[in-house]
Amino acid sequence: MQKKQAVSLQHRLVKTSVFSSIAAGLISLLLLLGISVYQTMHLQDEIMDEISDMLLLTDIAHSSGHQIDELSDQFDIHYRLIYEGQTLTQSEDAQNEVFQYLAQHHSEHGYSIMWHRGELWRTYVQNESGMTLYAVQPLDVRFAEIISTAAGYAAVLAVLWCLQWLIVHLSVKRQFKNIHALSQQISEKSADDLEPINSPEPELAELQPMVQQLNHMLERVKQALLAEQRFTADASHELRSPLSAIQMRVQVLKRKYQDHPQLPAELLQIQQDVSRGTQVLENLLLLARLDPSKPNDLIKTRIDLADVTHEVLQALAPFIQQKEIHVAVHASPLQVFGNTELLFTCLRNLVDNAVRYASRNGQLQIQMTEVNQQVEWKIEDNGTEVTEEILARLGERFYRALGTQTQGSGLGLSICKKIIELHQGEVVFSKSAMAGLQVQILLPQAERIS
Repeated sequence: MQKKQAVSLQHRLVKTSVFSSIAAGLISLLLLLGISVYQTMHLQDEIMDEISDMLLLTDIAHSSGHQIDELSDQFDIHYRLIYEGQTLTQSEDAQNEVFQYLAQHHSEHGYSIMWHRGELWRTYVQNESGMTLYAVQPLDVRFAEIISTAAGYAAVLAVLWCLQWLIVHLSVKRQFKNIHALSQQISEKSADDLEPINSPEPELAELQPMVQQLNHMLERVKQALLAEQRFTADASHELRSPLSAIQMRVQVLKRKYQDHPQLPAELLQIQQDVSRGTQVLENLLLLARLDPSKPNDLIKTRIDLADVTHEVLQALAPFIQQKEIHVAVHASPLQVFGNTELLFTCLRNLVDNAVRYASRNGQLQIQMTEVNQQVEWKIEDNGTEVTEEILARLGERFYRALGTQTQGSGLGLSICKKIIELHQGEVVFSKSAMAGLQVQILLPQAERIS
């Protein structure tokens, strides 16, 4: 399943606030449009009615005629007054076609809307004392006023929305400084600093439970690390001494009873078991000391991997000769920055593991090349074929494949992975073309490490 992308709470708060304001503004704009349409239509209809009354009820020869012309020009209202088929008066720009169409299709008394010549018209017809008044007005005149009002309101809203976005953005960003400061404090925590988180500024009420639980967790981690350190120190003291004493006593017994043919063989088995226990202890202590989060704490020097590989093969030469393993080394002069002792331990564990699982009279191949601006150290053997299930679990502590007759603690590959992590590298396990296991180590070249 594809992982969902994280959502920014800060951006969501800003969007929610601004979008809610936009929604409220749009609703207000729609209400304003509705009210404006109603008021404009009502006002313009009253003006048409007033013009009609002035024409029908007053003497247009007097001063009212001038007022009628002013209203007609101002609101673009055209009129025509007819008495017994004769036109008594009409507006200066009266359009005959419009009034003829109105008389034929909309002669009923009152207001109506007429479509003529691709344009909507507001019409008014009034009959009084044998006279008929026709008044018309293009509806776009009324809509122009409505649109002008709405456009002004929309422009004001747009400015207010921009100001609101700026104010909300700055306000939310300021409030989130506490969260960013808390995140920074958490990111700075390490095994050396597990003290409670103390915010210098007043905490947000919603963050207080989270900070309290984080402090409780830090305290538990601190106690767990102290317990682990005490265990490591106790194990180092309590287990090394007895194992060393047993080793010495076995040596004494071997020399004392060397004339007994069967006893030395039994003592040798005991000595091997003690050596294995000592090795497991040393590996556990080494694993506990390594901290991948502190790669800069390591003492590093320029190292030639070919030289380290040669030293490892010399150290394991008796074991390799015992199994009659043929070792082929293809080395290039490649250097890395690293800790000599740790890299030696890592390579020794890998070679030792390959020799253990290789068949007698088997083959072991080691290659050192440059791949994608990195140093590649690769070892493969012709031992037992590994499955995908085994490959997935290689590198886990104490993991050993079921059914194997080879002795081991299951810690060697785990230690290797941790050492390579400390050197900003990578360990890859895969099937070998030689039928066994292939282990690939990728490390930054010395000249490319900052």
